[in-house]
Amino acid sequence: MIYLLSPLVKEGTISLPMIAFELLDNRIKFGESNLLMFTSKQAVVSANAIDPRWKNYDSIAIGGATKRKIEELGGKVIYHPKAFYGEALAQDIQAFFADKKILYLRPEEVSFDSKAFLAKEGIVLEEQILYRTSCQAYPNEDKPKQGAIIIFTAPSTIRCFFKNFEWDESYTAVLIGEATKAHLPKGCRYVVSEIPLIDSCIKKAKEIDKNSDI
Repeated sequence: MIYLLSPLVKEGTISLPMIAFELLDNRIKFGESNLLMFTSKQAVVSANAIDPRWKNYDSIAIGGATKRKIEELGGKVIYHPKAFYGEALAQDIQAFFADKKILYLRPEEVSFDSKAFLAKEGIVLEEQILYRTSCQAYPNEDKPKQGAIIIFTAPSTIRCFFKNFEWDESYTAVLIGEATKAHLPKGCRYVVSEIPLIDSCIKKAKEIDKNSDI
């Protein structure tokens, strides 16, 4: 019983999407920007829905899923950091893109404030909020069964899950990354995926499921 809380449907999991997406603008304010930065694949999808001209700009992609979505939709990734956040990201942007005007296309809520962090390092980003997430509502009969393994793919999926259901001590959470881990209430049993990708979370969940049957 592996429950996936992402909007994606994946074989071997029970789909229980927690979030819906709403566009907040009908145009992208490119201005004088000559480089885009994305930290979520949904931001890429939103940009594509609003104005396909984003593909005319080079992109910084934070996260493997973000990079793949940019390339899948026809964009060009010129930088994909090995370290998702932190000093390495700031140092690389300073080293490679000091002469660029970067537009950060982002969701309304972020788990890591990239703009504020980079500002401390002297890097100024323009930013535009493209979309917001809202919680799906479920009746209690849709609550995951006892012993379920539940894959949380973002802090918002945690928030929305707990709006719908109470945690059962028999559950195990599989978290996509450390930023998501910070939002999980204390007392919940969890593991963090070694690689912050949904497929890696599913692999980890299947390993837990297999070991629980031994």
